[in-house]
Amino acid sequence: MQASTSNGVIAYFVMEVGLSSRIPTYSGGLGILAADTLRAASDLNLPFVGVTLLYRRGYYKQILSPDGKQMEEFEDWDPSEHLIRLPVEVSIELEGRGVRVGAWKMDVRGVSGFPVPLIFLDTNLDANVPEDREITSFLYVDDRVCRLKQEAVLGIGGVRMLEALGYNVRKYHMNEGHTSLVAVELLRRCEMDVEEVKRRCVFTTHTPVQSANDIYPYHLVNSILDGIVPEDVLRKFGGHDALNMTLLGLNLSGFANGVSKRHSGVAKQLYPGHDIKAVTNGVYPYAWVCGSLRALYDRYLPGWSSEPEILSRADLIPDDELWQAHLEAKRDLIDYVNQRASTNLSYEALTIGFARRATGYKRHTLVFSDLGRLKKIGGGGRLQIVMAGKAHRNDIQGKEMIEAAHRCIRELSGHVKAVYLENYDIDLALKMVSGCDLWLNTPLPPYEACGTSGMKAALNGVLNFSVLDGWWIEGCIEGVTGWAIGPPPD
Repeated sequence: MQASTSNGVIAYFVMEVGLSSRIPTYSGGLGILAADTLRAASDLNLPFVGVTLLYRRGYYKQILSPDGKQMEEFEDWDPSEHLIRLPVEVSIELEGRGVRVGAWKMDVRGVSGFPVPLIFLDTNLDANVPEDREITSFLYVDDRVCRLKQEAVLGIGGVRMLEALGYNVRKYHMNEGHTSLVAVELLRRCEMDVEEVKRRCVFTTHTPVQSANDIYPYHLVNSILDGIVPEDVLRKFGGHDALNMTLLGLNLSGFANGVSKRHSGVAKQLYPGHDIKAVTNGVYPYAWVCGSLRALYDRYLPGWSSEPEILSRADLIPDDELWQAHLEAKRDLIDYVNQRASTNLSYEALTIGFARRATGYKRHTLVFSDLGRLKKIGGGGRLQIVMAGKAHRNDIQGKEMIEAAHRCIRELSGHVKAVYLENYDIDLALKMVSGCDLWLNTPLPPYEACGTSGMKAALNGVLNFSVLDGWWIEGCIEGVTGWAIGPPPD
């Protein structure tokens, strides 16, 4: 247990954290961002503690058939190989019975080595009935009842766990609506003093799509949460007709932000009357720069790993050395792909990378919209494409998009080499963002809240080719940092 400081700590609540491919407690961008935030807090020596859930069966391992049909295989892993079990339990009431919540911990460290504790909450305890032991088994479970229970364990159980561990919490940072029940527990503790709760809470919204928010009917909320606070209070702050977790977080926080300038504007349209600031997401440089570029930065830009602004002097690096470092990363990627997918990609061809969650608005198949033109451009081995990405287990459209991409890849055979790699994870992501020549992003505006993979590519000297949405509106200098697809958002 880490003692709290006299001024209190910042408690960072998030549904998923992606620290390593070997700890499958993440699905994508939100979890990767959380890990990078914890590492940055380490380097800044911030009084910080993270809180998330322990998913003993992970998200899932993606298996693709030759024609692109996605199958899911759950990943049982042993937390004791990576985490330390804490001798503390708390209890929360769900469906009228007590559910025990245990905790595991690991220290997240950045370059500085300063430890930032990350607490994983776990209901797989002997004291719980079998149904409750499964609450924290799967990330983004399909069952809405279990999903609400997870959010109660994270928000309500998380606040109680930090108290049991002796943390004096100064601020509660709620990331996305999954964590908004933090504020409900604080309301109860503060005897319904709304202003005091707002003073202690910060809320970040990550989604620009109303339908993607967690929304629960009140009959379900009442049956599970068993009146932790009166229903009229929930209706006042979370929505009259149903409990909207994003609205709840916004209404009970003294500061709220979106994750890019563009997304802030979109969020204000979704939730008029709320002051939603813009704090553009970032990435943790040392975690996302490949080995050859790290060595180059160490030589020419000493201190960059702890002071990333030093990277603004990258033009001091001789062009030929930068190019050789890139070619080393590219060879590493191409060798990996050829071995894993039994392909024969070339070191010489212009290599386009595209990897992200497979869902409709990400438009995995937009690059294939004119196959005749693509064959003409890339014929003779001048161009090759490396793709990856998982669809959520219930996202039929996302799964169909992966199959459509496979059909297009087969049709390009003999003209343009292209491959779709299965089971996109952190290790593969680093190889792709550093080893491709061009990073492609084709979301349907305005649904890309931020999109940090392009930032990781840029850290490795890889140029972006992207729709002007999310962070790229702020990062695009046409013909310098990359190129824009389509018109500006206005």
